[in-house]
Amino acid sequence: MKKDLLLPEPGSLHTASSSWSRRDILRAGGAAAVAGIGGALTAGNAWSAGSPQKVTFAWSAVAFCLSPVVVAQEKGFFEKNGLQVELLNWGGSTDQLLEALATGKADVGVGLIHRWLKPLESGFDVKVVGSAHGGCLRMLGVKEAGVSDWKQLKGKVIGVSDINSPAKNFFGIHLAKRGVDIEKDVQWRVYPADLLDVAVKKGEVQAIADGDPNLYLIEKRNQGVFAEIGNNATGEYKDKICCITGARGEFVRNNKPAAAAVVRSIIQASEFVAENPNEAAKLYAKYSPKIPVEDLRALLTNLTYHNHPTGSVLRDEVEYFARDFHTAGVLKKSTDPVRFANHVTVDVLA
Repeated sequence: MKKDLLLPEPGSLHTASSSWSRRDILRAGGAAAVAGIGGALTAGNAWSAGSPQKVTFAWSAVAFCLSPVVVAQEKGFFEKNGLQVELLNWGGSTDQLLEALATGKADVGVGLIHRWLKPLESGFDVKVVGSAHGGCLRMLGVKEAGVSDWKQLKGKVIGVSDINSPAKNFFGIHLAKRGVDIEKDVQWRVYPADLLDVAVKKGEVQAIADGDPNLYLIEKRNQGVFAEIGNNATGEYKDKICCITGARGEFVRNNKPAAAAVVRSIIQASEFVAENPNEAAKLYAKYSPKIPVEDLRALLTNLTYHNHPTGSVLRDEVEYFARDFHTAGVLKKSTDPVRFANHVTVDVLA
């Protein structure tokens, strides 16, 4: 079971007596979103009949959470929305991916919002136009080291795959919110992602933070060793996005209907993943041959694929993340989160 790193907010509507589960609520919201998108298909912004619009889509095939991209291609969602999509498997850094978008090497791309905000602040002409899902970052404590709760992290070493990784940024910010001095009370140490458990066995770290499928596989081969401290599908972030869809600014300005078609396709594919995790896992398996289909299916069911805001709701979430990053000093003091969110977010479905 997933455990809250972040305590429930005062006045939260979520109670044990509620007859609606979180997944029920997200599904209802997702259905409403798709219904709204369906309406947009018949509105003035709908893609007109004719030759398919060619679009280059940058993504990372190693990120199982981006399975909606594969589903959109394999199940024909791109085609149904008037697109002919070439998938570009981007193996470089997020900065390089955003540069590829900004310079026209790709038209659209997807990735973790925690990786995108700082480069976007630097001036890349890339706009946030949609989202795919929420919840793919986790932190695990080592039971033998006495770490099973965030309150036990003081004085401990946390292993991460990159000192600027999404997991490090996310958990660093929220430990700070809980009064932990993330520069003095804890130490962050970098290891190759698939060797984080080796660092645990050597006693070099007492907690690890990364994304799935890596942590899932580490837990699987080290059963009973870890306790989940938190993840970004709980607490104040339980209904918020994780991976976003972005497009180069020129593409959005000059071809808004095509950008809207991409957003619709990814949302429709995300809904398919939510309702058909087994088939989605089978479709994605060829991109991740080392992970059994049953493990992929289990991983997909843990993500919030019904959670994909657009328009003003998406803008508000970008602002929410920007405020966190601003408070933590990741964004410049001179950056206004409101102006930043207004600048980088575009409602292509309007």
